[in-house]
Amino acid sequence: QVQPVESGGGLVQAGGSLRLSCAASGRTFSRYAMGWFRQPPGKEHEFVAAISASGGATYYADSVKGRFTISRDNAKNTVYLQMNSLKPEDTAVYYCARKGAGGSYYYHGSYDHWGQGTQVTVSS
Repeated sequence: QVQPVESGGGLVQAGGSLRLSCAASGRTFSRYAMGWFRQPPGKEHEFVAAISASGGATYYADSVKGRFTISRDNAKNTVYLQMNSLKPEDTAVYYCARKGAGGSYYYHGSYDHWGQGTQVTVSS
């Protein structure tokens, strides 16, 4: 059973950086694409970034392009989200999820195993 577990959230000032990690159990981690979503206070889930199974392809929301970088280490069953130049509007609970077969990388319904989330708060 795959269960992603996020870590690395916290409180940071605007302009600062954080790196989120997502460790997933199971021997099939390297076969699946992974994604990060976030849920700002009072808003719906929104796509942040995703990475293909091999790590050869990455996808980003326009709002984070050039500031966030997604990567993965299949030997460690871990996916990362490096977040730089953080803004107050990046404040949200960040979720890691495993993408199922098929479907859009950008659509939350394409993901079938979700972590519990980690809070990121950016102060102005």
